[in-house]
Amino acid sequence: MKRFFLLVTIMLVALSFGLSAQQSVLIDFSELAADWPADEPRENERTLVDFGSVAGASFTAEQRAQMKTSLGIESWDIELASSSRFVQTVGNSYVRQARVREGAAQFENEAVMGIRVNFPTAAYNSWAMIRPPFEIPAYADIDVLDGDDLIVPQQEEGRGAKFDGFGVVKNVGVLRDLTVNVYGSNFPHGLSVILQDENNVEHEIFLGNLRFDGWRALEWRNPNYIADVRNRELRTFPLYPAMQPMVKLVGFRVYRDAAMQGGDFITYIKDVNISYDRARLDIERDIDDEEVWGILQDRERARREAELRRVGDVQILRFLEEQRLAPPRENNN
Repeated sequence: MKRFFLLVTIMLVALSFGLSAQQSVLIDFSELAADWPADEPRENERTLVDFGSVAGASFTAEQRAQMKTSLGIESWDIELASSSRFVQTVGNSYVRQARVREGAAQFENEAVMGIRVNFPTAAYNSWAMIRPPFEIPAYADIDVLDGDDLIVPQQEEGRGAKFDGFGVVKNVGVLRDLTVNVYGSNFPHGLSVILQDENNVEHEIFLGNLRFDGWRALEWRNPNYIADVRNRELRTFPLYPAMQPMVKLVGFRVYRDAAMQGGDFITYIKDVNISYDRARLDIERDIDDEEVWGILQDRERARREAELRRVGDVQILRFLEEQRLAPPRENNN
C-alpha cells in the first residue's frame, strides 16, 4: 500500500513538472533595430520579407528588388479610430526607433519602440492601434540575405528561419500571465495587447493605464488559470495531425477616455513576455507520423503561401502608392 501511494505521489509530481509554466519572449524590440541595408539602415535584416515574388509580371527586376519589408521598428503602423482620423492626427501619429541612454538603470543602450499618437482635443472616446507592417506569419519562413542577394528559403532547403520569438510563440496551451515593459510619462491612457491563436481568434488583454513615470512592467494574470493539477478538468485531445497551438502578436491598442487630455501622447515599449503551460510534451513516439503521412507539412505549406500572398498584396499596394507620391518641394531660399 505504501508503494502504491509512493507511485501516485511520483506521478503527480511528474505531471506538475510537465505542466509547469514556460516563459518565452513574444517580441523584443531591441532585436528589431534597423540594420539593413548597411549604407542606410531602414529595415531589420532578421525579419526581412521579400514580397516581389508575388508581384505581377508588369514590374521590372529593379522594382522587384525594392519590394522588401520587415518588422523593423519604424515600419510599424498606427491606425486611429474612425472618429479620430483627420489629416493632422493621422500625419502626427507614427512610430520611431529610440535608444535608452547610456547609464540608465534599465535597458541601457537598447533599442525600444517609441510611439507618438495625436488624439483629437475634442471630448470623446478614442483609441489607436499599433500594428506590424504585415500580419506576422505564424508558419512562414523568413527570407535570408547572403551578401547582397536574397535567398528564398522555400527554394533553398535549410536557409530559412521562422518568426518564432519575433511575434510568434508555438506550443502554447493556457496563458498564465503576460508582461509588457513600457515607459510611462504620467498619461492617463490605457494600454492593451491583442493576441491571436491558431484558430485565428483574437484576444485583447487590457493591462491598465500609463499614469506613471519611467519604466514599469505591466502584468496581466489569467484569472482562470488553475495552478493545482488536481483541480483541473483533465481531458484528452487527438494528437496527430492536429495543428500546433500557438499565440501571435496582432498589435497594441492605446485607449483615450473622453474625460482625459487629448492631443499628443508619447510612450515607449521594450518587449512582451508570456508565461504559459505547454500544449504538448516533447515525447518521442514509436512511429514518426509526419514522415508517413506528411499532413502537417502540406497544411503548413498552404497556410504559409496564403500568408505570404496576403502580405505581398498589401505591400505591393503601398509600393505603388509611394511611386505616385509627389516629389519633395525644393527650397529656393
